[in-house]
Amino acid sequence: MRVKDTLNLGKTKFPMRGNLPVREAERQNIWEENKIYERRQKLNEGKPTFILHDGPPYANGNIHMGHAMNKISKDIIVRSKSMMGFRAPYVPGWDTHGLPIEQQLKKAGVDRKTLTVADFREKCREYALKQVAGQKADFKRLGVSGEWDNPYLTLKPEFEAAQIRIFGKMAAKGLIYKGLRPVYWSWSSESALAEAEVEYHDVVSPSAFYGVQVKDGKGILDNDTYLVVWTTTPWTIPASEGVTIDAKFDYAVVQPEGEIRKFVLAAELVDKNAELFGWKNVKFLKTVKGEELENVTAYHPFHDDETYADRELLTMLGDFVTLDAGTGLVHTAPGYGDDDYKVGMKYGLPVFAPVNNQGYLTEECGADFAGVFYDDANAVALRKLADANVLLKQMDYEHSYPFDWRTKKPIIFRATPQWFASVDKIRSQILDAIEDVKFMPDWGKVRLHNMIRDRGDWVISRQRVWGVPLPIFYAEDGTAIMEPETIEHVAQLIEKYGSNVWFQREAKDLLPAGYTNEHSPNGEFTKETDIMDVWFDSGSSHQGVLAQRDYLTYPADLYLEGSDQYRGWFNSSLITSVAVSGKAPYKQIVSQGFTLDSKGRKMSKSLGNTIVPSEVIKKMGAEIIRLWVLSVDTSADVRVSMESFNQISESYRKFRNTMRFMLANTTDFEPNENTVAFADLEACDKYMEVMVNKFTKDILDDYANYNFMDIYKKLINFLTTDLSAFYLDVAKDVVYIEAADSHKRRSMQTVLYDILVRLTKLMTPVLPHTTEEIWEYLKEPEDFVQLAEMPAVNHYDGEVELLENWQDFMKVRSDVFKSLENARNEKLIGKSFEAHVSLYVSADVKAKLDKLAANIRQLMIVSALDIADLADAPENADSYDEIKVLVEHAQGEVCPRCRRTTPTVGSDEALPQLCADCAKIVRENYPEALTEGLEK
Repeated sequence: MRVKDTLNLGKTKFPMRGNLPVREAERQNIWEENKIYERRQKLNEGKPTFILHDGPPYANGNIHMGHAMNKISKDIIVRSKSMMGFRAPYVPGWDTHGLPIEQQLKKAGVDRKTLTVADFREKCREYALKQVAGQKADFKRLGVSGEWDNPYLTLKPEFEAAQIRIFGKMAAKGLIYKGLRPVYWSWSSESALAEAEVEYHDVVSPSAFYGVQVKDGKGILDNDTYLVVWTTTPWTIPASEGVTIDAKFDYAVVQPEGEIRKFVLAAELVDKNAELFGWKNVKFLKTVKGEELENVTAYHPFHDDETYADRELLTMLGDFVTLDAGTGLVHTAPGYGDDDYKVGMKYGLPVFAPVNNQGYLTEECGADFAGVFYDDANAVALRKLADANVLLKQMDYEHSYPFDWRTKKPIIFRATPQWFASVDKIRSQILDAIEDVKFMPDWGKVRLHNMIRDRGDWVISRQRVWGVPLPIFYAEDGTAIMEPETIEHVAQLIEKYGSNVWFQREAKDLLPAGYTNEHSPNGEFTKETDIMDVWFDSGSSHQGVLAQRDYLTYPADLYLEGSDQYRGWFNSSLITSVAVSGKAPYKQIVSQGFTLDSKGRKMSKSLGNTIVPSEVIKKMGAEIIRLWVLSVDTSADVRVSMESFNQISESYRKFRNTMRFMLANTTDFEPNENTVAFADLEACDKYMEVMVNKFTKDILDDYANYNFMDIYKKLINFLTTDLSAFYLDVAKDVVYIEAADSHKRRSMQTVLYDILVRLTKLMTPVLPHTTEEIWEYLKEPEDFVQLAEMPAVNHYDGEVELLENWQDFMKVRSDVFKSLENARNEKLIGKSFEAHVSLYVSADVKAKLDKLAANIRQLMIVSALDIADLADAPENADSYDEIKVLVEHAQGEVCPRCRRTTPTVGSDEALPQLCADCAKIVRENYPEALTEGLEK
């Protein structure tokens, strides 16, 4: 018989390598075949509900790392809630309308002009569904669990009908109106845009300082005086209707040397502008307050052109004029800017915006501008100012400018007739609703509050075709019809036939049978051709999904999306929800940052710096991406690199191999037969049981608070510090050496098995593929770990004192390990089992060590240990706080069974190779060794 045969060496078929790229897909098929998601929902019936409402990604293109981070974060939360006693169904969704899909069809060669609107929309629908199918497969491959067979799509008839009904409720409350006012206009998309569809980039524009001659100075200014106006958009001068100043500013009337004209500009800016214009010896004639100049009129700067001969500019008081740049007098065109519009409305100015859908100026601007693209019109305007001898200075001006976030082209502000949802009428209600919402990070509350506080009314009409129609009819005299009866009838038609019915039928066929209206005496009606802003689509999901599906709840417990959604989905959902029900659609918002490359740059194909999830999955597996999501601070922008995934792979291997070691050493452990009660556990095992219990509580708390990175840090620390560097190191001398059914071994196996079960359950929300693989080797009642509950947190008497005592011991152990390392460096010993340690301690430390009631030598992993009084320490002992340590080479021979160096080797005549302890174990458990003999 060999010595090896008397050891309980760990054995398991659990593979060291996960082969994740292959096995994950196989396991996902098993989950689907066994309907794991549905079974989890069934198990949780009757439990408290937790609903994370999915913000719909746009159905176009392959998923990127931002998608992966978002969906995995949600999956971790939903899975953890499901295992923590909550009924937590997850309904994924998609945003399926909008311009990008129209553009993709155009790129694919679809000629929209040769198709009816309904036929083109059908092609859009087919394209969107194809994109949904592709993204769905990608999300499922990440291991995301949910209601994939019944997701919500904004193109589904039942969703569209819910959206129409929200519009109807808002119309009934007087929140929907048509107005002519400036909106973000994308000439590249030929459509109005919402604030959420705009992004800003720094641009350089030609700015102009020019004079407009006073026509009626109201007794304050002479007619030979010029108001010095500043603009960064010279192309809008043809639509100029006034000049805005600040009532409280001081304005100076000045005359430069050699000039017969007088000029008005902010007194504070005279010196700065005089230098800019090249003025010399500027004479101050007088200073007046801005309020004194109200209603002064001036000629249009192009008044020599007959198109502008009768145009008059009005001087107005506004609160948007600053002294940071310019002259303190701002060119004002109510058709081309929100501030301009507001001040123009106050003074009764016309809203004039002579530019077409494609960004070309119209004939109303005169022959010089007609048919000129707005950006090219800057040069025309500057030339006309120069020709009129009123251009004082032209210079480039760098500033932030809005762009269409889809086409990446600059946009313009343009007054067009649009449908609006009033924010102003319910602004105070919306702000009050925000107060009831919890935010993570906390700054999100201020951000959303400020956005709602400062935003204008919402432009909800779009001049496109792929979307939900505005359910508005027009009578013969042009009166808009938005009655509850007509809107509900449209909702019912769309619910039955889909929104294409609006484009397939005439207006009369979309109205209720027998409908009449006093504004249409002949019974003739037309219908609105604009569609709704896609943010109205996704912003309706609280009704189209949460309120519509009876197993969900409204409001949702949680919305989790990227931080850009404060101006997007968080924003639009809040407005529509407060409008129809007076409350926010969510109880909590968690926002995340963006995924960037290793240098902090946005990932893009043009830069060649993209890392797509499928690439990582193919090389390493989805589990690595999932563990990576756990490891990063998602509340801020996250840098992504293959190196970061390689590092996470090491952490994954650490987890897998640690679990494998414990599986191997509990193979012969039967929980129902071999479990040792807590009170009867060996001292070290009792300590570890308390530690894993504390770890369990911490991880469950972190799951509850969405502290992903804390979970990762605590997991890695537990694996490396508490297990690998301590408990599992000590375990080898027990589970290998002690008799198979001994109390010491069963005590330790009890704890090892409990740690296995707890870690497997705790990590299932993050690493479900791996934990399901581990679960197959455990002896638990559930056939899938996803159907198990999270481990319970136990409470043990005296655990606080126990932990304090062991923390004190860990400090002593750390000091001893330092001395052992010194001895190794000095070649005194090799392995720690060659050491004999003399530990000299104070009475206080001795009392603490005694309280442990543990085998200190075994915990130190040395062959011999003496504990003596601190006062007896020799001079050559290493000195630490309250202890001194002397390391010597252990006396005796090495026992081939336990590897200790001890004088007791050979003390048993029948088993001379072994130390006394091993000989005793072999005698009692392997009698054949006495008759057959024992070989190394």
